[in-house]
Formats: sequence, structure tokens, C-alpha cells
Amino acid sequence: MHVDVLIIGAGVSGIGAAAQLRERLPGKSLAILEQREASGGTWDLFRYPGIRSDSDMFTFAFRWRPWESAQALADGHQIRDYLRQTAKDYGVDKLIHYGHKVTGAAWSSEDKQWTVSVETADGPSEITAGFLWNCSGYYDYDNGYQPEFAGLDDFEGTFVHPQHWPEDLDYAGKKVVIIGSGATAVTLLPNLAGAGSDKAEKVTMLQRTPTYILSRPGQDAIASLLKTAPFRLLGRLPFRRLREKIGHEAVRWENVLLTVGSYQLARRAPGVIKKAIRDQWINGLTGNENRPGMSPEEAVAYVDKHFTPPYDPWDQRICFVPDGDMIKSIREGYAAVVTDRIKTFVPKGIELESGETLEADIVISATGLNLRLFGGLEFTVDGEPIRIPEQMAYKGLMLTGMPNFAYTIGYTNASWTLKADLVTDYVIRLLDFMGENGYDVASISRDPSVEERPFMDLASGYIQRSLDLMPKAGDRAPWSAKQNYLVDMRALGAPVADGVIRFA
Repeated sequence: MHVDVLIIGAGVSGIGAAAQLRERLPGKSLAILEQREASGGTWDLFRYPGIRSDSDMFTFAFRWRPWESAQALADGHQIRDYLRQTAKDYGVDKLIHYGHKVTGAAWSSEDKQWTVSVETADGPSEITAGFLWNCSGYYDYDNGYQPEFAGLDDFEGTFVHPQHWPEDLDYAGKKVVIIGSGATAVTLLPNLAGAGSDKAEKVTMLQRTPTYILSRPGQDAIASLLKTAPFRLLGRLPFRRLREKIGHEAVRWENVLLTVGSYQLARRAPGVIKKAIRDQWINGLTGNENRPGMSPEEAVAYVDKHFTPPYDPWDQRICFVPDGDMIKSIREGYAAVVTDRIKTFVPKGIELESGETLEADIVISATGLNLRLFGGLEFTVDGEPIRIPEQMAYKGLMLTGMPNFAYTIGYTNASWTLKADLVTDYVIRLLDFMGENGYDVASISRDPSVEERPFMDLASGYIQRSLDLMPKAGDRAPWSAKQNYLVDMRALGAPVADGVIRFA
């Protein structure tokens, strides 16, 4: 099989890229390769209780396919349904080849095409493509990050990683310890804890260092307002679609500016964000005449111990929780946080370095992801292997030394899809420009005067563990990685013929 454009991955990025290619360049032949047997990527793979977005859906949804609900942080199955319906409506579902694991890609300058090696249930196969677009994300779908824990073999309970959540795991009435404090952990805690026979007896989140966690409303205020009776009545009047579009754009830009603004404030005046997060937790944990909770002194001590990290906000990714659900679980006594280090597992739980022992029937190792950039593919160009760490990223979407190749990697400090939409628009304009001008090849050479910078400037463990496997960014445009949607709108919206890309 030969196609003009071959997309790897049928998750958020791949479905969005394919849908817009079908819409804007219908003359291009297209195929999508997905190694799993279902679309949806992350939102189909992860099935642990309460899995949800940790970015608002008004910017996580595609710009051209608005999120219709007022719910800001959506459940995993809702996101999966949104993606699959989008794929169906744009005819993308018919272009996905499931069970196709890409193992390598070889570029031929003579043939001006990629030859992609694929493993299928029927054996190895090859597909050729004029343009290769990697939309497989940046983490390992097969295995999550799992540290070595002393004494784990002695533990008599159940030990699970959220990436491989057992469908039949029964945690009702059990003592549960969650190791980790990232998005997965803060999602699991309030979903496992609480009143009711189907909930755990006690849930403890065990973290090595304090963590920034911020509550946000589960329902967006403007989106909710647009669904009130007066606005629904206006929707029946002429120009309804125009009014809906304006409403969706208002909600989207509210969230864009809130995300970008809060991030920039955190980097420029971290003390302001630190105080806001600290005050939110203290107020949320403190009881009053209408609810049980901690005394003000207890709440201050608890927050200072567990939620006041030694680093600034956004040195590592901040986790968001809807409507303070995690705060409520702790305040009401169904859950707790322990900041300590693991000494060893024991038959009935975990012994900590402080000497305390956490009893546990179930231990959930929410210890993060393993990065696997571009699916771990082996690339060659004219027979020569390409070492990804020796290449430099161009505008965060192409690489030096790799003709007719693009990739989609979203933001680490905002919704993934904000960046994915910009990349999609850029690549489509690039393909359109090449077609109109009779070009077969677009390539980028490294500028020796550009100084190297990290590909991802975030101190989170899952990134720091894999920096040596990533390409480099540069110290100036178009090689720098700003992680700023407003800056990228301008940079990626500029004409594709900028003197850096070479066309042939």
C-alpha cells in the first residue's frame, strides 16, 4: 500500500490530524496505523476508577469541534466517546488499520518516500508514504514506570500499576495505599475513598515530597451560563449557529487565557501562586459549624507538611482536581496523605524510613510513565541510522535530518490539544504549499550557531529520566520550545517558506 500521508497513532493527535486532512486536503490519500485494537489512545488504554482529563475540556477538545458540555474536567469514557464520534463523523474510522505495530521507517531520497515496516497478526508488512506523521505521543503504552521496591515479594496484598488496572479488582472495605502524587494518584484517591459499601475503608496517598495540587470548578461558569434558559431561547432565533460559535469561542478563550496567564504568573511571581494554593488547601481542610474538619492550626500544619513543595509551581506539572474532591476526602477523614520514603515492603503493608508502617491490602503504584518518543521507532535516511538525540527540533514539530517527517507532541503546561491543533494546521499548510508549488521534499538542516537547550523544560521525573533519549531544542526561534500557546499561534501561523525549510 502507498499513501500520500501516513499517520502513526489513533489517539487524540492522530484522529485530529486525520480529520482535518480529510476536511482540508481531500485529494490526499491517507492511512492511520494503530498498534492496539481500539482507537482513543490514552483514553482507551487507561481504565482505572475515575480516570479523567487533568486539563479543561474547552481547550483539550479540538478547536474545530467544540466540547458541548459545561463539564470542565471530563471522565475518560466521555473523552473516548468524543474522539470516536469525531473519527466517525469525519470518516476517519474507516482509515484506521488496527493491530499494526510500526517498528521502523526508512527514507529514500531517490524514491522521495518513506518505507514503513509494520508487524501485524498476519506477519510483517511494508507501507510506503510520501509524508510520515507521528502522532503516537511520547510515552510507553506497554509499561509504566515502576521503581524497584525492597521487600515487594514479601507483600501479601495486591500490587497494581494503574496502566494495567485489573477489571475485577475489589477494593471495597480495603486499606489502600497509593504510591505517587501525580495526576493519576490525585484522581484515584477521591474515587476510591468515601462513604458507601463500594468504597475503600481508608485510602492513603504516599509521596516522597510535597506536591502542588489546585482545585478548579468542575463546571465552567461561562459554559454553564450559556446553557441557562435565556441563552437557550436565544439559540432558537436566527443566526443560532453564529451565536453558538461565539459562545464556544468565548469559553475556549476564557480557559486559554486562564491557563497561559496562570502559568506565566507562576513563573514570574511564584509566591503569588504558592499563597493561592496554600490558602485554598487551608480553607478547604478547616472545619466550621456546617461541616467537620481540621482546626485552623491543624490545617496549616497539614498543608505545610504535605502541600508546600521545595520547588516553585510549574517546575513540575501542577495537578488539578474538580470541585476540591480530594480536599473533601481528606477533610472528612476518608483519605490521608503521608510524606515519607519507603524503606521496605512488609507482609501487611509498607514500612517507611520514619519507622511508621502503613497497613495495606492493596498498593497502587501510581509512579508515573516511561517515555518512549515516536513509539521507539528505528529511523534511517538513505540507509544511515538516525539518532534522535543528535537531531534538533524545528518549531516543536519537525526534526533536522528527517525529510517529510512531522510529529505531534502537546503541551506539558496546558492542554495537549492546544499544541496539537497548531501542529495540525501547520502540517496541512505545509503539505498544501508543497502541492501547489510542485515540491516533493521538505527537509531541515541543523544550524551550527544555535545553542542546545532541553527538548522539554520540566523537572518532572518522567521527563528527567528520558532527556538523553530526546532531540534537542535551541536557544532561539524557530528552534526554541516556548510552551506558550499565544507565542506558538504566531510562530506556527507564519508562512511555511521561512528560509529554514528546504524544498525540492
